[in-house]
Amino acid sequence: MLRSIHDSLEPKIITFFRRQGYSWADFSADAIAGLAVAIVALPLAMAIAIASNLPPERGLFTAIVAGFLISAHGGSRYQIGGPTAAFIVTVATVAMKHGYEGLVLATIMAGAILMIMAFFRAGEMIKFIPYPVIVGFTSGIALLIAFSQIRDFFGLSITTVPPDFIDKLTIYIAHLHETNFIAVFVAITSIGIIFLAKRHFPRIPGPIIVVTLSGLTVWALNLPVETIESRFGAIPSMLPTPVWPTITFDKLRLLLPDAITIATLSAIESLLSAVVADGMTGTHHKPNAELLGQGIANIASGIFGGLPATGAIARTATNIKAGARSPIAGIMHAAWLFLFMLLLAPLIIKVPLAALAAILMVVAWNMSEIKHVREIMHAPRSDRIVLILTFVLTVLVDLNFAIQAGIALASILFIDQMMKATQIRAVISDEDDPDSIHNKSIPANVEVYEIQGPLFFGVAEKLVDTLMLFEKPPSVFILRMRYVPLIDAAGLHALEILYERLHHSETHFILSGVNPQVRRFIGTSHIDDKIGQQNIVDHIDKALIRANEIISSKH
Repeated sequence: MLRSIHDSLEPKIITFFRRQGYSWADFSADAIAGLAVAIVALPLAMAIAIASNLPPERGLFTAIVAGFLISAHGGSRYQIGGPTAAFIVTVATVAMKHGYEGLVLATIMAGAILMIMAFFRAGEMIKFIPYPVIVGFTSGIALLIAFSQIRDFFGLSITTVPPDFIDKLTIYIAHLHETNFIAVFVAITSIGIIFLAKRHFPRIPGPIIVVTLSGLTVWALNLPVETIESRFGAIPSMLPTPVWPTITFDKLRLLLPDAITIATLSAIESLLSAVVADGMTGTHHKPNAELLGQGIANIASGIFGGLPATGAIARTATNIKAGARSPIAGIMHAAWLFLFMLLLAPLIIKVPLAALAAILMVVAWNMSEIKHVREIMHAPRSDRIVLILTFVLTVLVDLNFAIQAGIALASILFIDQMMKATQIRAVISDEDDPDSIHNKSIPANVEVYEIQGPLFFGVAEKLVDTLMLFEKPPSVFILRMRYVPLIDAAGLHALEILYERLHHSETHFILSGVNPQVRRFIGTSHIDDKIGQQNIVDHIDKALIRANEIISSKH
């Protein structure tokens, strides 16, 4: 048991080195891939921090510290970690409500929650989140990201953008007359460059072309467009000294819901990213090790002045396409970013905010899941309802509530489908079935019913209601359970009530075809003592023999 837990939490980098070794050629490939990812990550990290209403260096600190630790301790061979656009709304909301120190504490708490999830092997459980829920909240986040960039895209002079969607819409409309058309031109041109680069120069990251050209253009022509420097001033060229936030019980209790939201989002996005990487490479990630690495990285990111971190799907895909061979590529990506910050800080601050807004607009479009939304809209009605509900709640309420409500609704609809699929009815003759009643001799005054499907709380009442179908109670009631794979507490209680009502009508109750697992639960609940051990059999022939014995004894 302990060995199994150790294996599931062992970092992928150790597993890789032990099984495959590592050569200079591997390192060269990883270093080049890390450089390619760092070039993509540099503008994204700053843009995500700015979109979260925080200084751009917070994004760089996160990409360096968390990016290093996620690759060093995670469970995916190719995962690239750092700040992601999916966190923008959550981070902005937490920072506005509790200040940056509150955000740091929530991030550290989220890291601890992720580590606990890893130790309890929750990595395998993430896959049970319904697909329409994932698409719904991902699409909702994409809309919120795009909406959060309106200020910088249009160059509006808004000091603070509220986190709520409706409040944002109101303040945007009030300031729309202040539109800076030069900023709009820079943003639209930047989007065009990104799409053209992807089509004609796929090996060159579009975002780095955008920040380079837009920065040079705005600086050379002295265009009246807000830049990183004009809003935030200089950015540091070194990592800050690690600092623990002040921790009190009241703060922990106040920030727990936000920490759970951050941990949930980090877990879902990092494991989705790892699954995408597996699909691209044919490898297999270790979900619990990935959660452990995410937990360690978020704690470190918090104490180093960063933001919440998770696996980044686009950067991970870039890492794979650039020829990465091991988790060292992710470590090198963090090292390259540190060098960029150390050497290029005076140049980075010349980047116009409109260009960064354009980059995030493209990220939002790529996150929007338009293709998958269209697919689900042609799926069964229950999936469409779950998708729409999750999307609307993500946009208008908050992510955590949207996920909870989406999962709850999906579960209820699934239970409803299972209830409809589970049938309790008089046995119908089937000539192709060797155990069909058609081939059996049924004694007079004996009723045989069959339940097909799991006997759980959703169908328990339906089972008890079968007694209402009888005009006159039979002498023996046989319930065939050969197609009952499982039973829960409500199902056991329904059997007990059914027995008591039959007993009150002087009807003998026989269970037929009970599989060993269901039989064990019937025994542990002591219902077999009431029904009688001799009245619980594993085949219809034995049930009919027992029914004949009962009728004979009555006569």
